[in-house]
Amino acid sequence: MNILVSIITGGIAGWLAGIIMRSNHNVLINVLLGLAGGAVGGFILRLLGIYAYGFLGNILVAIIGACLLIFIAKRF
Repeated sequence: MNILVSIITGGIAGWLAGIIMRSNHNVLINVLLGLAGGAVGGFILRLLGIYAYGFLGNILVAIIGACLLIFIAKRF
C-alpha cells in the first residue's frame, strides 16, 4: 500500500511542480520527475534536518524535489 501512496504522491507532486515551474515537458515526464523528486527532496531535506510527516508533508517534499529536478532538466 505504501508504494501505491508514493506513486500517487509523486504523480501529484510532479504535475504541480510542472505548473509551478512552467515546464514545457509533457505531463508524463513531469509525473516521473515528481516520483524521483520525492526521493531527492526527502534526501536533501533530511540532510538539512527537516522531516516531513503525513500526506501533506510528503507532497511538499516531493514538490520541492520535483521543482529542483525540473529546473535541472530545463538547463540541459
